[in-house]
Amino acid sequence: MRETPRPQGTAGDAGTELPQHRPGRAFAHTTGASGSGTPHRSDGRPPQTPRGARQTGPTGRPGTTPPVPGRPALLVSAASCLLALFALTTWQVAAGGPLRGADERIARAVVGHGPAPPTEFLADLGNMQIALPVLGCAIVWALVRGARREPLYAALTMAAMPLLVVPLKDWIARPGPLTDAIGYYPSGHAATAAVAYGAAALLTAPYTGRAWMMPVAAVLLTTATGIGLVLRGYHWPLDVLGSWFLCGLLLLPLGLSRRTGYRFRRPSP
Repeated sequence: MRETPRPQGTAGDAGTELPQHRPGRAFAHTTGASGSGTPHRSDGRPPQTPRGARQTGPTGRPGTTPPVPGRPALLVSAASCLLALFALTTWQVAAGGPLRGADERIARAVVGHGPAPPTEFLADLGNMQIALPVLGCAIVWALVRGARREPLYAALTMAAMPLLVVPLKDWIARPGPLTDAIGYYPSGHAATAAVAYGAAALLTAPYTGRAWMMPVAAVLLTTATGIGLVLRGYHWPLDVLGSWFLCGLLLLPLGLSRRTGYRFRRPSP
């Protein structure tokens, strides 16, 4: 297909006419309102991927229409893994399986080891008198900084924890390492520490210069509490692990709200 030849003119040829559109001829480009060339099909239909028809993402920038995969799949995988571990631990403790036997042998071998005052202090980190004020301060700080949903999630998570732990204690009715009293699985102190310090870390991390330090501190405090509980003979190791798996499930919605739809916003200066 040949194009209409352009007339050769100079700057002084004011009367030179522009090429005329001939019927039946297809032009490669037509001039838009901005003056730049815009692709145009010869059959009158719009291009296959016009720039103006692209769907925008959540932030208003061009993006794909379907949601970007990855985070939902990661959340489902994490929840499934924690649920499976908690179910396995609970089953072994309730049924007296091999894991319970190994758990009790390990506990009897380590109970009483380590200096008493430091290990007692570590076990006390799971007391409500210590853990709840830490979480309360984090909730107040997040509220002052403008967060609304996340402090509510943290408070609801702490409120839901005993509603799950206490019935499980009564149902499993596991004796303690140094007593015949029952109701030691899962550990309430380990659960309190995991929820309080974990939720506090998720609430305060966005407002610190190094956000990774808060989750690391929460993990260290939670782990130290579990070690103290086992060394002092207050709980079996599986009591602590079961609480961690359960509280990990409880903290997932708070972690999801922080990373996706309800991100924390720093107050404008």
